Amino acid sequence: MAKKKNRILLIIEDDEILLRALYLFFENKGFTIASATDGDTGSKMADRLKPDIILLDLMLPKMSGFDVLKYVKANPALRNTPVIVLSNLGDTEDIDHAKTLGAADYFVKARTDLDMLGKRIEKILK
Repeated sequence: MAKKKNRILLIIEDDEILLRALYLFFENKGFTIASATDGDTGSKMADRLKPDIILLDLMLPKMSGFDVLKYVKANPALRNTPVIVLSNLGDTEDIDHAKTLGAADYFVKARTDLDMLGKRIEKILK
C-alpha cells in the first residue's frame, strides 16, 4: 500500500498565540505545517513550498492578506491552491471581497472553533 502523502498547510498569521494553537491542532491532524507572521514572507513561502492549502489572516504586516490572496491566485503554480481566510474582519464587504479574489472559504475568528475549521479544511482537500 502506498504511503499517504504529507499534506502541507501554510498558516499566515501574525498573532503568535493563535498561530501556535493552529500549528498544534493541525499538526495533530497529520499536516506538515509551515508558518509565516507577515504577508510578504507568507507569499514567498507559498512560492517555495507549493502547499496543499493556505490558512490566511487578512490584517498582516508588510503585505495584507488581500494582497497575498491576489498574489496566490495570479500565480500559475499556486492558483489552484485553496485559501481559507481566518480573520477578525467580519463585514460582508470584506468577506465578499475575499471570495471574489478566490478564497475557498472565510471564517471570522471570534465565531470559529478549531474543530469547525479542521472539518472544513478536510472537506476542501478531499
